[in-house]
Amino acid sequence: MSLDWIYYAISWILLVWHGAWDFVGVPDPAVIGTNWAWILAIVFLVVTVRVILFPVFVKQIKSQRAMQALQPQVKALQEKHKGDRETLQKEMMELYRKEKANPLMGCLPMFLQIPVFLGLFHVLRRLNPDKSEAGKTLYGWTISQFESASSAKLFTAPIAGKFGSTAEELARLGANGTTVKIIAGILVLVMMGTTYLTSRQMILKTGWAEDPQQRMIQKLMLYGIPLSLLISGAIFPIGVIIYWVTNNLFTLAQQQWVLRKFPPPPTMSKPGTSARNPVQPAKTGGLLGRAKSAPPAPVKPAAPKVAGPKPGAKPVNPKKGPAKRQG
Repeated sequence: MSLDWIYYAISWILLVWHGAWDFVGVPDPAVIGTNWAWILAIVFLVVTVRVILFPVFVKQIKSQRAMQALQPQVKALQEKHKGDRETLQKEMMELYRKEKANPLMGCLPMFLQIPVFLGLFHVLRRLNPDKSEAGKTLYGWTISQFESASSAKLFTAPIAGKFGSTAEELARLGANGTTVKIIAGILVLVMMGTTYLTSRQMILKTGWAEDPQQRMIQKLMLYGIPLSLLISGAIFPIGVIIYWVTNNLFTLAQQQWVLRKFPPPPTMSKPGTSARNPVQPAKTGGLLGRAKSAPPAPVKPAAPKVAGPKPGAKPVNPKKGPAKRQG
């Protein structure tokens, strides 16, 4: 299957935004070793994609809320079918189908962005000043646009360069290997950190899932993906890492806004659920989990105990009997 349509779409968005920034007066030549028109074009490629995917993001939030509401029922099924994994999975799939909840919806926005990521990776990898004229004008570029992007830099490191660039690739880009490694290495660490924080923010707000499949997905997104970037980040062009970091920052802000505007409902324990491992409630703290403790509920003072009369003692407040009749 040809992915040319993705490469044309990514190139078109980049060129439109580069032209827009050039039109408003952002200088095309490097300032502080950076070609800001091209950097901003990559940043606003993220904005364009995220605006398009916003309805999918809302569906992701709704699906996660539905999964959270089903946790007591999932826990009850786990207790009921303990040791029978096949029946448990069948019952849970039936529960998800009945309640129209999808445990994989949490990964959908990320999966939909993979073609964009691959398209940008391919387009930036082609930024080689030694390409033929036909190669430079592929995907709708003009020769001047291609040459401008090929020489675009972030603090003197080419956006087409990467941490693992060979000496030959660096020579073609006219780049210093040490500078490229420093800039790319810093960006990879930022990419890993922001990827971790985006997953952690969502888990802090919605709580850990009781469903083993959903919990495994949460752990994969929280730990597995950031760690994998330590290795794969070495082959990403700097421009692609800029895209990833910008996307993570956009996601953090978007999640914070949505979760503040539509906070998840508190999970209520239902009869029949085990108290040994209850569903973890959603936290209201920040990204690092430093939640403010809720003020203790006021305790109503107990009524003072009144000691009863000792045996044989006269009552302190004897009840008055009926008035004696006169006469």
